[in-house]
Amino acid sequence: MGTPPVKLDVVIDIRERFLWFECGNNYNSTTYKPLHCGTKQCKIAKGTDCINCTNHPLKTGCTNNTCGVEPYNPFGEFFVSGDVGEDILLSSSSTYTTNNGSSVVVSNAYIPSFISSCVYPDKFGIDGFLGGLAKGKKGVLGLARTSISLPTQLANKYKLHRKFSLCLPSTSEEKGHNNGVLFVGEDPYFSPHLKASKILNYTPLVFNRHSTGPIYDNDPSTEYFIRLKSIKVDNQVLNFNTSLLSINKEGHGGTKLSTVIPYTKLHTSIYQPLVNYFVNKASVRKIKRVKAVAPFGACFDARTIRNSVTGPDVPSIDLLLKGGVKWRIYGANSMVKVDKKNVLCLAFVDGAGLEPTTPLATSIVIGGHQLEDNFVEFDLVSLKFGFTSSLLLRNSSCSHSTTF
Repeated sequence: MGTPPVKLDVVIDIRERFLWFECGNNYNSTTYKPLHCGTKQCKIAKGTDCINCTNHPLKTGCTNNTCGVEPYNPFGEFFVSGDVGEDILLSSSSTYTTNNGSSVVVSNAYIPSFISSCVYPDKFGIDGFLGGLAKGKKGVLGLARTSISLPTQLANKYKLHRKFSLCLPSTSEEKGHNNGVLFVGEDPYFSPHLKASKILNYTPLVFNRHSTGPIYDNDPSTEYFIRLKSIKVDNQVLNFNTSLLSINKEGHGGTKLSTVIPYTKLHTSIYQPLVNYFVNKASVRKIKRVKAVAPFGACFDARTIRNSVTGPDVPSIDLLLKGGVKWRIYGANSMVKVDKKNVLCLAFVDGAGLEPTTPLATSIVIGGHQLEDNFVEFDLVSLKFGFTSSLLLRNSSCSHSTTF
């Protein structure tokens, strides 16, 4: 980013509206241009206030009469004030990182006048505004459905289809922390033996007419929702109040995707049946249940679980989606190894804190662990979400950068 180029090591968040990063003493770009209050670009960025630099010398990220926004730290759950500016974003092969440690490679990007938010750490006496981000990360790369997210700016600059695809690698100890991939535009993702776009299943992206983000600006949600119809465990349909799967007139309910929440969160009245059905089906397989390890509600003796090509051989979990398609979750995505020896836990958590007055009023939030080694596509023109289920079924994974 900038001139001379400074490497940005940031967290990926498909909910965040834009790229924001810390621009302290190491960022002194000669091509950085702050956006002034009231300008067209400031309106596009949905600037919230006008910022001046006080008690500090003027520099990149600390200027006067500057369009201001409120970058959100999703892990510390607080806002900071950031200047909005334009600079050169370039990448022959840049690495962006999810908060649980997996990395994603973005290739061949060059965007002049790229709009982002630069947060000067001392400007407002902000302490620890990067708190909660993975170690060494200096900001957040936003991929939400906004005018200044990375996919939108790239698509506008290069006349690309407004589509991006993401492949998060496994973070299991066995595989290590390898790079995944992020593509923007049409399907460049292929290998001699597998073209992911040919094996994608599609379901519509759903609009939530109410804001679900941390800033309540009365705009429609910029997050990615899908229409879940029912859930099965080993082909048995869960019994719960399915009205929770619809977005109600206040904007609560439904199902959305997240790269920030590590494990899928479910409304308590959905979570409890899931655990009960899973435990019952596991017992049929002679899988021994052990004491739960927080935050998980069901854990098992790993020595009683067989291995398979798709990870631990446990009951499958099917998400039945609008359009008649099924997203099957296998053991590699449904189970997680915990610190306790020989223990695997069901990698779903009780969303008891999903209160109607919070940004997390969604009934189901599909987390990053469930997305690992699944190739997913967000088509913002056709308004559809594509997914492959586990690539391990095809002797492939997101950890191999040559897969697509």
